[in-house]
Amino acid sequence: MPHQDAESLENFRPPVKLKLCMLWTATMFCYAYADYFGLFQPGRLASMNAGRIEPLGAASPGVLVGVSIMMAVPAAMIFLSLILPPRPDRWINIVLGLAYTAIIAMTMPGAPPFYLMFCIIEMVFTLLLAWYAWTWPRSGDAGAQA
Repeated sequence: MPHQDAESLENFRPPVKLKLCMLWTATMFCYAYADYFGLFQPGRLASMNAGRIEPLGAASPGVLVGVSIMMAVPAAMIFLSLILPPRPDRWINIVLGLAYTAIIAMTMPGAPPFYLMFCIIEMVFTLLLAWYAWTWPRSGDAGAQA
């Protein structure tokens, strides 16, 4: 079989919308795994059984709705990133990418090492969301999908 160098390999260049969708998907997986592994922290289940959501306090209906909204937005963005028109899609991803980067940063103080690792990955993903949306190619750009 003849040797092929890297330049002869086919390269798929996904459109920005697909990049955004996949970054939201990857971010959601990190959220889920970080929360799941957090269940193994000593005292976490006892705290949950006592009706507490650390660091937010009592698991009141308002807190549960707020946390639910906070997690539903990125989940919805997986779909919305593909179907929204480009202009609002761009701005929503810039704003939410930066907002979720800030939210993640606020959860980091005092967190265990495994959680910090997930936070760093999530922040890279959410900053990439904002970056890809900010640098979204225009229709007439040469190499628009580069």
